Amino acid sequence: MNSPSILKILAMLGSLILLLSAAPAAWGQAGDQGKDWAPVIIDGEILFHVGGIEAYPAKRRAGEIRDRIVGLAQDPGFSPEVLSIQEGAESTKVMAGDRVLFTVFELDAKRQEVTREAAARAAVVKVQEAIREYRRYRQPETLKQGMFFAAGAATVLILLAFLVHRLFTGLRKRLKRRSASQIQSFKIGSLEVLRAERILRILTFTTQILQFLILLVLLYLFFEMVLVRFPSTRGLAGRLLDWVLNPLASIGNSIVAYLPDFFFLVVIVLLGIFSLRVIRLFFTGVEQGSVELPGFDPEWAKPTFNLVRIFAIAFLLVVAYPYIPGSDSEAFKGVSIFLGLLVSLGSSSIVSNLIAGYSMVYRGTFKVGDRIQIGEHTGDVTACRLLTTQLRTVKNERVVVPNSLILGTSVVNYSALAKERGLILHSQVGIGYEVPWRQVEAMLLQAAERTPGLLKEPPPFVHQKALGDFAVHYEINAYCQEPQRMAQLYSALHRNILDAFNEHGVQIMTPAYEGDPEAPKVVPKDRWYQAPAEASKPDPSK
Repeated sequence: MNSPSILKILAMLGSLILLLSAAPAAWGQAGDQGKDWAPVIIDGEILFHVGGIEAYPAKRRAGEIRDRIVGLAQDPGFSPEVLSIQEGAESTKVMAGDRVLFTVFELDAKRQEVTREAAARAAVVKVQEAIREYRRYRQPETLKQGMFFAAGAATVLILLAFLVHRLFTGLRKRLKRRSASQIQSFKIGSLEVLRAERILRILTFTTQILQFLILLVLLYLFFEMVLVRFPSTRGLAGRLLDWVLNPLASIGNSIVAYLPDFFFLVVIVLLGIFSLRVIRLFFTGVEQGSVELPGFDPEWAKPTFNLVRIFAIAFLLVVAYPYIPGSDSEAFKGVSIFLGLLVSLGSSSIVSNLIAGYSMVYRGTFKVGDRIQIGEHTGDVTACRLLTTQLRTVKNERVVVPNSLILGTSVVNYSALAKERGLILHSQVGIGYEVPWRQVEAMLLQAAERTPGLLKEPPPFVHQKALGDFAVHYEINAYCQEPQRMAQLYSALHRNILDAFNEHGVQIMTPAYEGDPEAPKVVPKDRWYQAPAEASKPDPSK
């Protein structure tokens, strides 16, 4: 806390107190002992209490008496010593010369458990002293002295606050410098209960609290000494401590009254923590395989635990709700309804994505590391969240796909069966009818054999997909177990296909029709087994 911050705090507190001093009649409300009594207050000091009836309320009566006393105090020609009492049959009058200042009734005297005359004489003494004090505190010399005193006290306060700030800042720096060598972790046996860094943070926070409390005490002493020197704020000086202690007492009483509900909440919290730990241990065992559930995939353990944890916390909140402080107040209910409305209006897409996320988990659509295709996006799954799924494409792009979109579209998983049965890579070529089909199939198989990364077992195979208008469409199929290398394997396979067809002089092209050829476009029987298909030529002797 620097010096400008201290000045701001002082200015704010001073303004607050001056504003509160503008309504001194409110101070006396704390002294009311009943609705039929009201205090007579001059400059914040209670002189005495007066009673009232329904036709003439005590508050109105006290206000009129106060106005008369202030009027006499403001009259420089009036002497307080002329005040006297005049006894009557049912009341005792306090006279200011030949005028009635106020009347003391039996009701007023009964409250003090004295006679009317004694009550009237005590009131006269109070009024005389109040008039003298009223005049003394409003003399120009007294006001001037008060202003000088306030300025000096403010200067001293700022200097003391600055010294306190410097002292505690130096203390915190010294703690930080010595933490590495002198502050050790707190251990019980081999168990580290508090690390040295945590102990340092606790000590630093303690110094900050102590500095704040010292500054509060200085502020209290400053206002206590300054406010008493000005007539409009004299009443505040005696009530500053009450303003602090009364709220603390009210808070303490509320805490004591709330203790049974507090202990109930503590039991609920401890029970919830224990239950969640047991549930976590159970699902951790399922995930690691030490606990087996028939028909339950270990990959479902973590999302299922998250789902169970949400329901368990919601159940505990429902049980604990009536015991939360202020839960039965209209403000608390209004805030709850408002938050519920916000969630219901803004969470429709979130809820749909959550449902989709859990649906995909239990359907086993894919897992982290799989190569998949979602719509136009193809890549490896890097993260499966409850709301989204993240992919890394072959171009090293990060794609975030909402789970609700995945639930409504088809997903191709290239990795699901690759390890067990192999993923089949395939590519088509169109070759003219004049080329023997056996030769084409042999060249395609030869290209597959030359491609590293394609499996020898199961062996590659060729399908004739269609007899087109201008060409025969052949498809080479080969197995692999590395879906992440699909792009590289396809590229290598296509290169080897081009090489194989070039080596044997076969063009990969579909001729366009321009007219009837001179000779039919057929393959003579003696060319059926041209290289490299000659190895598969059947033996005529068999």
